[in-house]
Amino acid sequence: MDLHYRVAIFGSARITEGDKDYQDVFAIAKGLSEAGFDIVTGGGPGLMQAANAGSKSAHSDTRSIGLNIRLPREQEPNAFLDIKQEFSRFSSRLDTFMALSDAVVVAPGGIGTLLELFYAWQLVQVEHICETPIILFGEIWTNLLVWLESEVMAQNLFAKGDMHMIFHVIEPEQVVKLIKQIHTDRLKEDHACHNFTKYRIALKSINHKSL
Repeated sequence: MDLHYRVAIFGSARITEGDKDYQDVFAIAKGLSEAGFDIVTGGGPGLMQAANAGSKSAHSDTRSIGLNIRLPREQEPNAFLDIKQEFSRFSSRLDTFMALSDAVVVAPGGIGTLLELFYAWQLVQVEHICETPIILFGEIWTNLLVWLESEVMAQNLFAKGDMHMIFHVIEPEQVVKLIKQIHTDRLKEDHACHNFTKYRIALKSINHKSL
């Protein structure tokens, strides 16, 4: 396996090209590809297509990768893939996502996207994979994070430290900036994930200024 830095982008298959979320995910993927990162998605329509199309629009030497799933209502691979692989089971597909990906962006989505979010988070929590940053993009995740902290964590059902790798980012350009910084630090240090607190402080400063 080569040393390309890869970013998985999860998101809804139901969001169309005219939607702001589609445009934002396109911009995120384009910015990440321009920075030299491969993009990995589920390979289907909606925000998966937005990410793969954004990657291809960068005209870089990075790859646009799709891990498609066979469903009763057939999900066709989108037209913006350099590499594609088809899966019949969500479990093997999710394992491949996490084996390939150095960072995760979770865009707006439904049940499938939530499955991907919590599976990635679980693997990091139990240290089956490195402390992969999981970036929740968009306002849609605000109330989920409030609920997790005020209800679930408040009952000691998980530890505050388990939120260490979770970032909530509102603006597309800040997603790109954060991942570029994490990647830069990773090249300098064996354990760049130890800097996660630093990134969170910087994000809070940015979000406070934008209020």
